[in-house]
Amino acid sequence: MITLTAAAGEKIKRYLDSRGKAEGYLRVFVAPGGCSGFTYGMSVEDAPVEGDAVVESEGVKILVDPGSAEFLAGAEIDYVEGLMGGGFAIHNPNAVATCGCGSSFRTARQAGRPEACS
Repeated sequence: MITLTAAAGEKIKRYLDSRGKAEGYLRVFVAPGGCSGFTYGMSVEDAPVEGDAVVESEGVKILVDPGSAEFLAGAEIDYVEGLMGGGFAIHNPNAVATCGCGSSFRTARQAGRPEACS
């Protein structure tokens, strides 16, 4: 389904620990919008809800709702450092086009609803 690199797993575990949520879950989802039609999102949850897929990668429990699952199948989340700081990067084999921001994409079958870049 979806995996984390070691760098992403470590960053997420530290974040959860710092928020007192060491037993929490990382929710990864896809929503309409963004420059290319769909955008990625992440949040911290206390527990799964009915229908969620629950996977574990690099010691992090990940939640994916059924609507996002098809878009995230085979995706990998990495954490990268650069001169301007660090951030998460999602490598998604389902994306056929992405925006320069790296958080918006479209697939071969679904274009979504593109919005203006900001």
